Amino acid sequence: MKTLLAALAALFLAQAASADTLIDNVNGYTLDEDNKVVRFRAMLIGDDGRVKDLLSGRDKDPKGVDFRLDGEGRTLIPGIIDAHGHVMGLGVAALTLDLSDTNSLQEAQAKIAAYAAANPRPRWIVGRGWNQEKWGLGGFPTAADIDAVVSDRPVWLERVDGHAGWANTAAMTEAGITAETESPPGGIVEKVDGKPSGIFVDAASELVAKVVPPPLPIVRDRAFLAAQEALLSVGITAVADMGTSAEDWAVIRRAGDHGRLRMRILSYSSGLEPLLAVAGTEPTPWLYESKLRMVGVKLYSDGALGSRGAWLKQPYADAPAESGLGFLSDTMLRNLMSRAAMDGFQVAVHAIGDAANAQLLGAIEELADTYEGDRRWRVEHAQIVDPADLPRFAEHGIIASMQPVHEASDWRMAEARMGVDRLKGAYAWRSMLEKGVPLAFGSDFPVESPNPFPGLAVAITREDAQGQPPGGWMPEQTLILSEALAAFTTGAAYAGFAEDRLGSLEKGKLADFIFLDRDIFRSTPEQIRDTQVLETWIGGRKMWERD
Repeated sequence: MKTLLAALAALFLAQAASADTLIDNVNGYTLDEDNKVVRFRAMLIGDDGRVKDLLSGRDKDPKGVDFRLDGEGRTLIPGIIDAHGHVMGLGVAALTLDLSDTNSLQEAQAKIAAYAAANPRPRWIVGRGWNQEKWGLGGFPTAADIDAVVSDRPVWLERVDGHAGWANTAAMTEAGITAETESPPGGIVEKVDGKPSGIFVDAASELVAKVVPPPLPIVRDRAFLAAQEALLSVGITAVADMGTSAEDWAVIRRAGDHGRLRMRILSYSSGLEPLLAVAGTEPTPWLYESKLRMVGVKLYSDGALGSRGAWLKQPYADAPAESGLGFLSDTMLRNLMSRAAMDGFQVAVHAIGDAANAQLLGAIEELADTYEGDRRWRVEHAQIVDPADLPRFAEHGIIASMQPVHEASDWRMAEARMGVDRLKGAYAWRSMLEKGVPLAFGSDFPVESPNPFPGLAVAITREDAQGQPPGGWMPEQTLILSEALAAFTTGAAYAGFAEDRLGSLEKGKLADFIFLDRDIFRSTPEQIRDTQVLETWIGGRKMWERD
């Protein structure tokens, strides 16, 4: 009897899988090939999970539809593609100590102490999310600040941007850190009175991180599923994973092998080693019904503004002896980019400071003559750019992969770090677009929340969640909503060589879409920021639903 029931169930599922579905009675929006807004009231999805047709008010319903879903007049838009995130970073953050909501050192100390008491195992306490700028310290915290609440166990906490780490004395002891420990190339061991303070910037973080016990495979699997759930819940149907390690790839493959991969991931290897080990001599094919592909490599040119690791052409205004960290010489950067490009891999390079952006633009200009064709060189963040360098982005098909929420989080700090006069090319979305530079938007989660709707609100206002500064910071760089949505959909798909299947709900593309609790095209920026996703569909199948 059980065998018969199983056979009947399999037959039913096979029929359902080969059926056309009509999503009817919706307030539908998508973008066409020119990124113009298209309205529709119904969408026909084929048995292959692709869009067969969009119906407007005058179109007749197709005949012979196998399944019909009443959208109840709800707003439907294409699934959001986050062009720059860290999937496993988001998942691990969900399972470890999170300091991102702390507004003072005292709050952080209280959370560290409470976490230690509630989690006696494992022995190491790890976490992330601290931001000394929010705490108003006027400088970095120290190991003594952690020792005051936890001194008998090693503690290692990454800064919110991932470009610095904070250790207590026990952690430094286990890592063998002493007064004689020198700063490595591309990193800084912060010292006070000649002794390590507990802060390790950029490459120096590895001095401690290398002795932190790695998560077990079962913990990694749980972290991935937690990240996937979080992303689907805010309408992210695809993400460019910027910095996939070999271990990360194995986790995602395990999820795919067991039918637990419910979203799409465009993987950019963390350096050349995982890229060559996983993909070999060319980008991988799409796996698991177009849910996973390793398309390129992620490299780093400099650090971040918050830890003064962003590489600047002139010294920091608030630290005249410092100008940031350039991680790679011109020759090293060109060699790494060339090695990836020679096998057809896409190259994405983190560049935040104006010196790092200038160096990267120079490398692209030199390599473009050798590696011709549609390369789509990616500049990740393109955050602080010398205005004189902005026109260079329009050459050689360069993509500006940017994160609107960074502007809202960082504008005060950016002014303090550099002064207003040096920020004319900062977070310059409008200038990029007007020069014909393809924009791809993301969030850089877990540095920021993966929720794209605050990002859309910031893109059209240049204001933070408190409406500051009134009228927007450098408001001449704002976008209109359709432009911002395009950067989160069609632009992000194009940036990952996925525009043939993702980014819009045009005929022939995969039916990845989300239902919203409001019409964002008829909402204020504040209302857009508060938008909630009701359902998330991948390939014509519901993958997430709000309770």
